[in-house]
Amino acid sequence: MAVRRRGRPRKNVSSHEKQLMSKIIDGSCTVGVVGLGYVGLPLALEFAKKGINTIGFDVDTTKIKQLNKGKNYIQDLNADEIYDVVKRKKTLRSTLDFAECSECDVIYICVPTPFTPNKEPDISHVLQSATAVAKAMKPGQLVILKSTTFPGTTEKFVKPILDASGNKCGQTYFLAFSPERIDPGNKKWNTNNTPVVVGGVTDACTDLAIAINKQIIAEIVPVSSPSVAEMEKLLENIFRSVNIALVNELAQLCDRIGVNIWEVVDAASTKPFGFMPFYPGPGIGGHCILIDPYYLSWMAREYDFVTNFITLAAEVNESMPFYVRSMIEREIAKQTVTMKKAKVLLLGMAFKKDVDDLRHSPALKVAELLFDDGINNVSYYDPFIPSVEIHGKTLKSRKELTATNLKRHDVVVITTDHSSFDIEMIVKNSKVVIDTRNATKNVGGPRRNIVLLGDGE
Repeated sequence: MAVRRRGRPRKNVSSHEKQLMSKIIDGSCTVGVVGLGYVGLPLALEFAKKGINTIGFDVDTTKIKQLNKGKNYIQDLNADEIYDVVKRKKTLRSTLDFAECSECDVIYICVPTPFTPNKEPDISHVLQSATAVAKAMKPGQLVILKSTTFPGTTEKFVKPILDASGNKCGQTYFLAFSPERIDPGNKKWNTNNTPVVVGGVTDACTDLAIAINKQIIAEIVPVSSPSVAEMEKLLENIFRSVNIALVNELAQLCDRIGVNIWEVVDAASTKPFGFMPFYPGPGIGGHCILIDPYYLSWMAREYDFVTNFITLAAEVNESMPFYVRSMIEREIAKQTVTMKKAKVLLLGMAFKKDVDDLRHSPALKVAELLFDDGINNVSYYDPFIPSVEIHGKTLKSRKELTATNLKRHDVVVITTDHSSFDIEMIVKNSKVVIDTRNATKNVGGPRRNIVLLGDGE
């Protein structure tokens, strides 16, 4: 498919496009956001802060009630800003009633796209959202899908649902894909300063999607189609998956041959070109990086293509919690305590440092594996995660991390390197510290009780 040439005036601009473009430019449009999670709520907040009337849609009653009271439930957002747009400016309200999509000029779909137990895409939330939007659709609306998915979802699955409303894409309604680029816990890059990619079904769809995104985002990158935008998003995440898998596999090799992988990566990072540092860990988490390789491999099979390299990388990353489990059990075996009676403390349950996000956390998987092996005295401490569910049982975080707590455990594992952890105190008061994040790198003095992933000792 040839890339469209941007910047040329188009002929045959429909009256619906003209009217919607006018409302977008003067800020009189109403924006709807379906799905008020890590992607949707920050997006809704940005529009509401600009004074644009915004309606949030979700099926979670608790979220809707909290938000309509002006209460924030996402760590990265400013609670005062949420309260301001809900209670003072009154530019943001939320509802369970998807019929109110008819009041919106622009509708963003920001719902989860998980995979099934068989590693196949589950776009049911997207399809349900599109169906709800179609039922309330009126001429002149723009729909933008942001949920990460496989190429073809927008045009092959969402478009037919919206077409069934009787409207014509590119003429009486408009459709585009613009992938989310949320990085939980990132203090520098957020919704309004991270460039976004936009691919419309038609040029009119792309132009309108660019215009609405420009109301809150500084840099917009247009591409020739939704499929390009969908594939671009998968490339972003699979790039990380593959490179993380590379260093995870090298970390295991370095453990065998007696070389420190962390020193190796730091040394390689001195090269000013052709290298980008990635670091090993207990596995990968979050919504996208773990899932996206399987979305692409599933789609590829339709075209008689097998993504061997990409799938292998995903498998390496998914194997890391098993490797960490073996490290823990090896350290227990060195002590005069049985597996059944051994006490293990996991430090950090979130999937990355300084966030309250548990999605696909490798630390959670490590805990599950230990319980499966009969190590029942497993506890954890995480100031961001008050409790977790493991095999139907609720495990609560320790209220504080003290020297006394540390000394009671046979093995302490740093699974998430939260900034608030006093690493010196942890090392000083623990029998054995298994460090999967190189959090102990600045600990001085004797390090005899530290077992570092990829250290080679």
